[in-house]
Amino acid sequence: MSTETQDGDDLEERVTNFLRRNFPQIQMHGGNAAITDLDRETGEVSIQLGGACSGCGISPMTIQAIKSRMVKEIPEIEMVHADTGMDGGGGSSGMSPSFPGHEGDDEDGSDDEGPQAPF
Repeated sequence: MSTETQDGDDLEERVTNFLRRNFPQIQMHGGNAAITDLDRETGEVSIQLGGACSGCGISPMTIQAIKSRMVKEIPEIEMVHADTGMDGGGGSSGMSPSFPGHEGDDEDGSDDEGPQAPF
């Protein structure tokens, strides 16, 4: 096994452990979180929330918390893409999968992300 693979596996393991440690309520409430893509060169990770998260009203807050906390805790991660798959498959409706610090293209110019997650 090469050093690059071991380092890469370590990053994936750290992302997985981050999700388990910081968001145990996902599993406690019947949901799950899976890494669907991890680009070590760009520092981008894609997370898919599933199970009970797909219909949960607070999943947008969970996604925002994951995005903001992961880039702070794991230095190699520059951007987090996360969704519940509830955007109709079009990719342009629903929540934007980009990091929340980016300016949105809301028609009214507001960048309000809604209430913060309680965890």
